[in-house]
Amino acid sequence: MIHRLLNAYVLYPVAERLMGRNIRSKLKVIQQHDMLPFYDRKLHALRQLHAVLRHAGEHVPYYRSLFADLEFDPAKVEHDLGYLRQLPYLTKEIVRQEGERLLSDRSAHGFLHERKTGGSTGPAAAIRYSREALDWTAAANLLAVSLTGKRRHWKEVHLATRSPEKFPLKDRLKERVKCWAMNRQDIYTDSLDEAGLEVLWREIAKARPYLIQGHPSTIYALARYVAETQNTIDPPFAVFESTGELLDTKKRKFIEGVLHCRVVNRYGNAEFGVMAYERRMSDREGLRVLDYMVWPETLANDDGSHELVCTGLTNMAMPLIRYRTGDLADLNEEEDGWYLTNLVGRIHEMVTIQNRSYPTHYIQDVIDRIPGIADFQVVEREGKAPLLRLVAEAHASRDLIGEKIGVYWKDNVEHVFVNQDDLERLGRRAKFSRLIRKPLATDTEGDEG
Repeated sequence: MIHRLLNAYVLYPVAERLMGRNIRSKLKVIQQHDMLPFYDRKLHALRQLHAVLRHAGEHVPYYRSLFADLEFDPAKVEHDLGYLRQLPYLTKEIVRQEGERLLSDRSAHGFLHERKTGGSTGPAAAIRYSREALDWTAAANLLAVSLTGKRRHWKEVHLATRSPEKFPLKDRLKERVKCWAMNRQDIYTDSLDEAGLEVLWREIAKARPYLIQGHPSTIYALARYVAETQNTIDPPFAVFESTGELLDTKKRKFIEGVLHCRVVNRYGNAEFGVMAYERRMSDREGLRVLDYMVWPETLANDDGSHELVCTGLTNMAMPLIRYRTGDLADLNEEEDGWYLTNLVGRIHEMVTIQNRSYPTHYIQDVIDRIPGIADFQVVEREGKAPLLRLVAEAHASRDLIGEKIGVYWKDNVEHVFVNQDDLERLGRRAKFSRLIRKPLATDTEGDEG
């Protein structure tokens, strides 16, 4: 306990200072904002929206040109919110195409941190954050964790993807200090077969944290394993916080019933960080939007569903205005805030490689470490190794990509380079499954690796 108290209240401030971060003060700001009446919070969000529009029109080349072409005046939004609809939606495709023109000229030559979007609505795009903007997303994450009831000196576990290669010593030391300061332990996962789940269960039982963060597909697989193999269960953790993919009702009830933990849900993405969170003691249905971080809208589809559209309020380095997230949700305005319900987003599936089961988010995390891959899909073939269908960036070296695939998976997978249009897509707006369980005629086409 003394060790964890020192980590939380001594090491964390020291580490924050040494790394040039400023997270705790921003957390206080968001916490104070979060306790205000919704009227005051919404008024602040509107003022910040106006500030983002004004900054983008003056300092971001893409918006400078767009505002001039549309004769758009940001000042009018503060008095007429409907005027915002004069601006077209921003999409991931535009972000990829415009690239540097979406960066503020005040930040383009300073420190920028890059995050890569998921590929559930097309090729990934790079989103860049200034250090200040990154601190705001870190503060929002700390707020979300605190809403579970966790205190800073209580232990938490983060389920992370086991890398097939070793990170540089500097990065490993940085992660170790970060874990110490946050009283966090990383538990690494890859295969979710019986052997992998047994190891995962033992490591969680040994850690005995208050909170676990991870993909619901991972914890659901663990709950199924525990239900099949354990006669009695001594719950090793109190709260599971779902991140990274859709948490459906079936998985939630099963996890709660078997592991005897409280399950809380949150919503976020690489573009904005944590954006909405399930309130611990609220009788409201859905996730309440963190209105300090985003201004939410929805776009109506022909079938009556709605796509979530957001404007970021804290990242002046790369403002994203009226950005189509690709996820479906209903947006309800209640007396205490905006709530997201009926969320439909990313779902991860299981891929069999050499008789072991891996979640598709593991495959994606590995592939994200290979430069030059814009998109991918896995084809599971009976009696054959899985086929990775890879879309390469225009500048990428296909030979180097092939070498990395060989290092990671040897001959346990095959790969083929295809065009973006060759990926099989399902559902609305090119949503597609990462996993195809029957081979397509085009699987033999393209440049095989």
